[in-house]
Parts: sequence; C-alpha cells; structure tokens
Amino acid sequence: GGGGGGGGGGGFGASGWSAHRLHRRRPEPGLLGQLQLAGARGAGEPRRAAERDGPHPGGADGDAATQPQRQQPRPQRQQRGRRRSAKQGGGGEGAPSGKRTAAPAVPAGGRVVASPFARSLAESKGVDLSTVVGTGPDGRIVAEDVEKAAASPAAAGAAAAPAAKASSAAPAAPAPAGVVPMTGMQKAVVKNMAWADSVPTYTVSRQIVTDDFDALYAQLKPKGVTVSAMLAKAVGLALAKHPIMNSNYVEDGISYNSDINVAMAVAMPDGGLITPVLKNADTTDIYSLGRAWKDLVPRAMEGKLSADEFSTGTFTISNLGMFGVSQFVSILPPNTGAILAVAASAPTAVLQKNGMMGMAKVMTVTITCDHRNIYGADAAKFLKDLARIIEEEPQSLLF
Repeated sequence: GGGGGGGGGGGFGASGWSAHRLHRRRPEPGLLGQLQLAGARGAGEPRRAAERDGPHPGGADGDAATQPQRQQPRPQRQQRGRRRSAKQGGGGEGAPSGKRTAAPAVPAGGRVVASPFARSLAESKGVDLSTVVGTGPDGRIVAEDVEKAAASPAAAGAAAAPAAKASSAAPAAPAPAGVVPMTGMQKAVVKNMAWADSVPTYTVSRQIVTDDFDALYAQLKPKGVTVSAMLAKAVGLALAKHPIMNSNYVEDGISYNSDINVAMAVAMPDGGLITPVLKNADTTDIYSLGRAWKDLVPRAMEGKLSADEFSTGTFTISNLGMFGVSQFVSILPPNTGAILAVAASAPTAVLQKNGMMGMAKVMTVTITCDHRNIYGADAAKFLKDLARIIEEEPQSLLF
C-alpha cells in the first residue's frame, strides 16, 4: 500500500518513502529515529507544494520539483487566493467594500494572453483584445470574454464607425428621375434594334468544353493575349470553313464578304454599345490580335475610334461570360448574317469518351442568324467546327 502511494505522488517524496519503510521496520522508534523521520518529512514538504502548484515559471518541470531551496509555492498560493478573491468581488487590502470593476489584464511584457479560439473569435468580430477583461486562469482571455465584449454597446459603436466613415466618404449617386435624354450612341442602338425587328431570325445553341482552351489562355495571358482575342481567332478559323456564315442578305441576293472581320460588342460607360473590329481574324496571329484588342478597347471607351474601326465587322461576338450568365440571346446587328452570344464557362458533369461521368468546364454559345440567307443546318455545322477547334484543337489558335 505504501509503494502505491509514493509512486502516485500522494504526499510522499523520495525521503518520505525511506521514512515510511523505516517506520514499518521499527514500529516504536527511538529519539534518533523520530528526529530522522521528522527531517525527512520536512524535506519532502517543498516537493509536495511544488507538485500541487505546478512547475516554476521559467524552469523545467523536473527542476522545479526537485529543488527544495526554491520555496515559492506558498506565496504563489497566497497570490492566487487574492486573485480568486478579486474575481469573487473581494477587494484585498485597502479595497472598498462592494464589487470592483475589473480592468483588462495585460502582462508586463505587453502581450495579451488569450486562447487561440478567443483570438480567432476576436478577429472575426472586430474586438480589440487589449480592451477585454480575461476571466480564465491568470487573467487569460477565453471565448466567453470575447463574446461579452462583442455584445457591449462600446464594441458595437467601434465596429460601426469604419462603415459610417466609408459611407460618408463615398455618397451614393442620386437615382435618375423623370425622362433622361438619350445619348447619340443610345439612339443608334434603338435604330439598329428597329432594323433587327424586321428580320426573320432564329437561334441555335451548343455546349462547348473549355478545359484545354482555358489551359492555353493561362499560358498566353502573361504574353498579353486576352480571351476576346482567342475567341475572335477561333471564330475566324471556323468562318473560313463556312463562308455562308460570313455573308449577309441583300435585295434578292447574298453578299459574301472576302475579309473575315470579327466585331466584339463592348458596353459604353454612359450607355449604349460599340463593336470594335479585329480585322482578318482568321489569318492574323493571336499575339497581334491581343495587342490590337488592348489598343481598341480604351479608345472605344473614350469615343476615339474611327468609323472603320467599329463599322466594318462581318460577324459579331457578344461575350457576357465575365458576368457569370449561363445562356443568353443576342440581337442581330444591321448588315450582318449572324451574331454569337458567349456565356460563362462553369464546372459541369459530362459524359466522357471512356463512358464514365466526369467534371469539365462547359460554356453555352448561342448563335442568332438571318434566316433569309443562313439556314439552321448551316448554323449547326458552324457550331460543330467551332466546338472542335476550342475542345480538340486549341493549339491551332497559335498559327
């Protein structure tokens, strides 16, 4: 029984164990034995106190438990008792009676002591830990302290201050009221829409996998190539194989265009649309198309394009993929035979060539055609070749 108590640290140190064995061997010790027993118990007292109070700050656990000359435990217990009394409402020496308001506990080194969860919680709620009173061991800040601080009116006001400052710095523009005159660009769009309303049009849609196309774009983007330039190049190569898609209806005839000039719709800041043109998209290299597009767009926004740079398109692309739309239909511009609407590319479950289901990035394209010169089969064949270029032959865009 004595051996189990000593191994478990139940009140006997090494000297205490020797004395216990001595006691068992000599039930009635003499004066010398009693003195030895008392000395052994006194030597074991610091160790028992250290085991109760924990390791000494700044030292190893073994050092604190085996050095009897460091008789620090009793003052520590007294200090802890005073801290517990303060938490329970006691004021200590010279303190007024009644409950005393606690202040944030910041160590001498200036570092706030808080649990990891309390720190992350404070960050998420915008609470300054230096203003929080810790109720954990030795003033440690715990999650409950942060919750209380976040619920206080002072914290709510501090969190609302930056938002109020931001809102006052950037006042919202007043909403338009009444009739606002259209710009010249908007009036031109209205005129074109009226023309399109008199044309017999139809639409054809197709889904296209863009994984390889996107991978190529990731390689070309650092070199100044844009998605618009890549789409224009792909459409140009497909149009070269389907001249009817690059034609337009004239009175009692079909006008075939010798050049493949792909126009890209761009929204103007003050309303309206403009269609900068990438000329000879089928034969111009992708890098030149990228540079041309980066030159056209800023000047289009400033209204500095010449008529030749926005009115000579033979086929138009409207790309709303950057807005995340899944599918849409474009209205046919005047004097053209077709316009292609390009939606966003999104992860989709598809049936792969091996017969298994898998995930791939897919976009939906919808072409609007003038039925007077372009029939449904023509549009379907064009979209089939466009899909093959984007899905299977994206490297052809480099040539």
